[in-house]
Amino acid sequence: MKLALYLPNFRDQVTVKELEDLTALAEELDFDSVWTLDRIVVPEASDRQELQYPFGMMDAFPKALPVSARGQWLQGYPLIPWLAAKTSKLRIGMSITDTPYRAPGVLATELATIDQLSNGRLNVGIGSGWMPEEFAASSAAHIFPKRHQHVRETIEIMQGIWSNELFEYHGEFADFESCGFGAKPVQQPGPPIFFSGLKDPKRSAKRIATYNLSGWIGIQDTPTELQEWRGAIQTELDQLGTGHSMDDLEICSMIWFVITDVETDQSDAGKLTNLLVGTAGQITDRLKAYQEAGLTMPLLWPPFTDVPVSKTLDDLKRLKHDIMPKLDGA
Repeated sequence: MKLALYLPNFRDQVTVKELEDLTALAEELDFDSVWTLDRIVVPEASDRQELQYPFGMMDAFPKALPVSARGQWLQGYPLIPWLAAKTSKLRIGMSITDTPYRAPGVLATELATIDQLSNGRLNVGIGSGWMPEEFAASSAAHIFPKRHQHVRETIEIMQGIWSNELFEYHGEFADFESCGFGAKPVQQPGPPIFFSGLKDPKRSAKRIATYNLSGWIGIQDTPTELQEWRGAIQTELDQLGTGHSMDDLEICSMIWFVITDVETDQSDAGKLTNLLVGTAGQITDRLKAYQEAGLTMPLLWPPFTDVPVSKTLDDLKRLKHDIMPKLDGA
């Protein structure tokens, strides 16, 4: 099992120095990767729990974000080239880039340059977005009803630009004649693409098969949920007859992570369950269950509040030095 750090750039209060310290430790501990979170705005309606949809369109969450509208969070996308400059081994990515907020051609060529800056260490995570209020603030309200189509076009444009000296595209959201887009990514045919937000097995399987995607990123998924989801998509892939296997994908989930002194209640409470919040023994047992369910890389997610970065730094060291050897030796 690989380890990845989900940087807490989305918090009421966070400093560049805190993100730098976490990233440096992840590199020192030989983590696989570090990821940022894409959040453009926090509507004031969120503070009143009056968003149009619950967080992530998941019923287990309230109609609010866990950060206040007056919070001082840091944008995820500009951190990516900064992370490339700050590291030499870690892979870097954003989970998840909501494509409707970016012009596909611009996104594709900027990601190619970032892959150059990092010497081929970029992961590309993409999704459709879920919050109409954020679409409006990003001048993309008209895309919301067709956001999944926007994701498909963005994938096609990214892969076309990354793989061709000249490229043209004629779609609903982008329409341009043959152009050159500058330097290609170091990774060929392009950086690995991770997707999220597709719990429809048929649609997920079709996207994996059509675009040869490399990984999936969920949020607070239990081992049982992961096992059921992987099985359902594999059934759809088998029916497509393309030869694609879920075993070839990196299976990830963003999971809150804190090591506690006393045992916590980890009984199922939907997405609010303490999946990786507990004693070292509880976390060891849970990671073993995840491994059996097919999770290949947890994205360790410091909670939004009440856990200082100094505590997370200590917890990451304990995980690497004390817990993972027990898991690897199981």
